[in-house]
Amino acid sequence: MSIVPETVGKGDIGINLNSLGTVTSLATVTIRTQISGYLMKIEFKEGQDVRKGDLLAEIDPRPYEATLAQANGNLTRDEALLKGAQVDLTRYRGLAAQNAVPHQTLDTQVALVGQYQGTVEADRAVVKAAQVNLQYCHIVSPLDGRVGLRQVDQGNYVTPGDTNGLVVITQLQPISILFTLPEDNLQAISKRIQAGATLPATAYDRSGANRIADGILQTFDSQIDPTTGTIKLRAQFPNDTRALYPNQFVNVRLLVDTHNEVTVMPTAGIQRGVPGTFVYLVNPDSTVSVRRVVLGVTDGERVEVLSGLVPGDRIVVDGADKLRDGAKIAVRTEAGNSSNPAPDKSESKKQRSDSGQKR
Repeated sequence: MSIVPETVGKGDIGINLNSLGTVTSLATVTIRTQISGYLMKIEFKEGQDVRKGDLLAEIDPRPYEATLAQANGNLTRDEALLKGAQVDLTRYRGLAAQNAVPHQTLDTQVALVGQYQGTVEADRAVVKAAQVNLQYCHIVSPLDGRVGLRQVDQGNYVTPGDTNGLVVITQLQPISILFTLPEDNLQAISKRIQAGATLPATAYDRSGANRIADGILQTFDSQIDPTTGTIKLRAQFPNDTRALYPNQFVNVRLLVDTHNEVTVMPTAGIQRGVPGTFVYLVNPDSTVSVRRVVLGVTDGERVEVLSGLVPGDRIVVDGADKLRDGAKIAVRTEAGNSSNPAPDKSESKKQRSDSGQKR
């Protein structure tokens, strides 16, 4: 029998959990105006990256400037009235000490000073509110992110009640992926996190073959979904290359733990039958024997061997379909040739042509 062997080795093997996830932004903000007015300027371009504090739009500030001026005028007037009332109060107190004025007049003046003090405080609050409204005329970005498509054009009258707002800003760096895992895996993940371990998470495309980005697990939800028996987890990714985009579907592979320096073998050598799980062990006399094995964690094309094999053993990974215990084998080389020489094809072709030649 022609077979391909492979040597059992020693190495590290990871415990990976696979799941389907959805890319989710850590912050998505709909920019709305907080005052009413005409949209005078739009200072951003659709799809532009903005920083926190960058100017996005301007609303006509003239009505709010007038309101602020009126509030400052009222404050100045009432402060003058308060100052005059305080001067009269000082005079009445001196006269009252000499019994020159009734005490009722002094009490009335004290009450008037208190009234003017309250009016001044109210005027100061109105001034502050007018200043805030004037600042709202300049709409700035509340976070770093990417600007979406503009919802309102320049020149429109905007109000705080507008449903769509002006534009949506989405944070792309960093970004997160939400995915679910069965509740049976929660204890292992929780113990690793409580121990201070950082669990790497890798995002792959729909086919699961191409790696998109690398990140780390941040946390998991506070409760299990009773309808599916799964729990939701969040992994965070730097997303420096902008390969991840909100609402994108990806495959997530979470590395929960790693078994170091264990015996590993290729999964292609695993056989299952009457003896259970076994492999065909290549003997030094070019025969094979059945060897039962106990397997552990599987990681891609490698599997951990708990017992039955030791590093250095050679097992059959190809050509085991017709093998039996004690069968003779011929080891194939990498080029696909057997260790036993095969007849020359050109020579056999020449013999066939000679035998078919007319005489």
